[in-house]
Amino acid sequence: MLREHPLRTKPFPSRKLYGGEELWELAEALRGQTLFRYTGFKVRAFEEAFARYFGAKYACASTSGTAAIHTAIAMVNPDPGDEIITSPITDMGTVAPILYQNAIPVFADVGDDYNLDPESVEANVTERTRAIIVVHLFGNPARMDELLEVAEKHKLMVIEDCAQAYLAEYKGKLCGTIGHVGCFSLQGSKHIATGDGGMTITDDPELAKRGAMFTDKGWDRSKEGPRVYPFLGLNYRMTELQGAVGLAQLGKLKGVVERRRELAGMLNERLGEIEGITPQPVAEGNRCSYWQYGFTVDRETGVFAEQFAEVLRREGMPADAGYIGKPIFLSQALRDKRTFGRSSHPFDYPGVRQVRYEDGLCPKCEDILNRMVLLPFNEAFSEEDIEDLAMGVRLAAEELF
Repeated sequence: MLREHPLRTKPFPSRKLYGGEELWELAEALRGQTLFRYTGFKVRAFEEAFARYFGAKYACASTSGTAAIHTAIAMVNPDPGDEIITSPITDMGTVAPILYQNAIPVFADVGDDYNLDPESVEANVTERTRAIIVVHLFGNPARMDELLEVAEKHKLMVIEDCAQAYLAEYKGKLCGTIGHVGCFSLQGSKHIATGDGGMTITDDPELAKRGAMFTDKGWDRSKEGPRVYPFLGLNYRMTELQGAVGLAQLGKLKGVVERRRELAGMLNERLGEIEGITPQPVAEGNRCSYWQYGFTVDRETGVFAEQFAEVLRREGMPADAGYIGKPIFLSQALRDKRTFGRSSHPFDYPGVRQVRYEDGLCPKCEDILNRMVLLPFNEAFSEEDIEDLAMGVRLAAEELF
């Protein structure tokens, strides 16, 4: 039954990301009269502070989360045609760097937590597999012990995509520090943001050196005299402006994540009481950092995400259905293998396995996306906002189930 008036008429609060701390750091960068990272000091300080914050030995700044992933893949240095297994529920920023490094993306299915299923990962390993990119979706840690077991068994590198997972914890360990390399995004919607930017962390000195050189066109700055470019790299150098903002943002990270956890705890409790609704599962001993707040409509209800989100929007809740809509491998570029010019490189590289990206490849992923609803959510919300969200979900459930 349609209600005469929506539950919510006022907009939900926006984030307040920046303030005096960022202005102070920016002013100091400008007073230095150089915004280039190798003659300035803010990016270097940001890298050092970021590494300390996460307990890593090395951090390499770059221009975006996508660049951070590309840097990690360049550290691994796959041969053309090698395969990298990753999640079908992710942004193109996880996948495009695989192709740009001439490797083949292979998609394993997910589990109930929306993250990679280790059994599906192992089933997709071939003699050409070189690495696994683990996406901690919405800040919820993936099953790292099992994934690392698969990686060790097959001698694979593990890259953690933590774009959405700042301070997420897996069994007491920070995500990004469990595999060989961790990658973070500083894009405007993330827990901390510099407008755009990325960071790649590792404890391996050789990987760290290769990553730093890759972001600097392959330039080995440790060599004196004429420039030395031992391998092909790109210009992914972060500017001093981004570094300055990042330094200030890092000081706010703990508070942002703690508030999101507090609010999500309220939502988990209230939505858990609504029959037919399942909040995203977080395994015991883990801590999610809730980049977004997602839940699924139970299969038994016969209701799809878009139907549910439509009712929520009618009640004044700007909800989204399905996150990316379809699995990332069904995006046009991947499905049709539209890559470089008129070629389908690297899919046409001699000797590569012919992979197909089509419906049914990851059935669990497709099922979850059909039933996934995302609520508006950030650290600026009040308890009243959370109560409205929960009531909106309850009203939608009562109408549709």
